[in-house]
Formats: sequence, C-alpha cells, structure tokens
Amino acid sequence: MNLEDSIIKYHQVSLFQQNNLVLSDVNLELKQGEFLYLIGTTGSGKSTLLKSLYAELPIERGEASISGFNLRKIKKSEIPYLRRIIGIVFQDFQLLFDRDVEDNLEFVLKATGWKNKTEMSARINEVLSLVGIETKMHKMPNELSGGEQQRLVIARALLNKPSLILADEPTGNLDPKTSDEILSLLHKISKEGTSVLMATHDYRILEKFPAKVIKCEDGFVQVNA
Repeated sequence: MNLEDSIIKYHQVSLFQQNNLVLSDVNLELKQGEFLYLIGTTGSGKSTLLKSLYAELPIERGEASISGFNLRKIKKSEIPYLRRIIGIVFQDFQLLFDRDVEDNLEFVLKATGWKNKTEMSARINEVLSLVGIETKMHKMPNELSGGEQQRLVIARALLNKPSLILADEPTGNLDPKTSDEILSLLHKISKEGTSVLMATHDYRILEKFPAKVIKCEDGFVQVNA
C-alpha cells in the first residue's frame, strides 16, 4: 500500500441516531499516514462520526469504506475483522485494573486470535518500546501516571498493526506537558504510516501540532475548518 491509498473514504454519507439525522452529506478522505483532527462542540456529531467508522452505527445513505471494507454492506460477521485494523484510543483509558501492563496487552491479543506465547511476548515488548514504557511491563495500571496509562492505551491500540488509529479526546484528562508528549507520539505514529483521526476540544494542540482539521457543525462536516 503506498501513501496515496485512502484508508477512509466517505462520499455523500448521512448519519442517523435513532432515526434522527445527525450529519448530512459527509465527504471525507484520509490517506495512509495522514493525521486529521476532528473538532466540534458537544452534540455536534463527533461521536456519531466516530461510531460509524468502527461500524457501531450502520451507514444507510451514501458510500463509505475503510481499508477495503464497504461500511454500507458490511456483515456482522465481518465487523470483528474491521475492528482489528482500527486501533481505538479512549479518553477514559478503559484498562483492566486487576492485571498488570503485560496482562492487559496479552488479554487483547488472545481476544483477537493470537495463540503463540513467544509471538505475543515479542509483540508486547515491541509496542511498549514504541510508546516508551517498556520498563513498566509488570506495573499495575494504578501504579502508572495518567500519561503512562494513555501510552499503554496507545500501545494496546497498536497491537494488531492497525492501518487507522481513532483517538477520542485522548488528552482530555491530561495536563498540557503530558498532552504534548501524547501528541508527539501520535504524530510519530502517523509519520510511520498509520493514519490517525483524533477528536479533540483542545485548540492549543491544533496550533502546536498542526495538521488537517475537519469540523462538525450545524449538521455538516466542514473540511479544513
């Protein structure tokens, strides 16, 4: 796959929540290795757009695809395979606090079909090194700082070598210095070929780490807002 290939392609997509039209005529394209910010006020449709990307919300109107998956025609049995090529980074971490860093990551690998213990161990070491917390493997999540917990969440999202990272307010609970570290990491990941779409309210980040911006407003998605 070369850098011109589209990871996300939406054309004239309309998105509904419980039969209510939330976003109309969404045209969106994200290429491999591209970084894109998603902004908009609470209730503007950001979450609706994100949910449509990982097939939690069906797409009933328009054309939509992610890495070759047709989101209009996707079957329930195909959704787990779609989600393996998407890494999701949540604001509230959603870690398993009853097990250590290594076991958090091993749990995800087993759940997505990995079986070989040696291969799992190697991949866990690899992603922890990528995010800079390789020395924290046997720490419990509550022994990590907020920034380290978010690095662990990013490591978890990278486990299956996704073509796309969806980050939903990943710096929402972090101080500015830690936020900058997380943004530097996400931009580094995109430069290495993984596309990143990040929803944020933090306009300071947009100025410090510039990239393409789309905005949900008045029922539409504006590109290069």
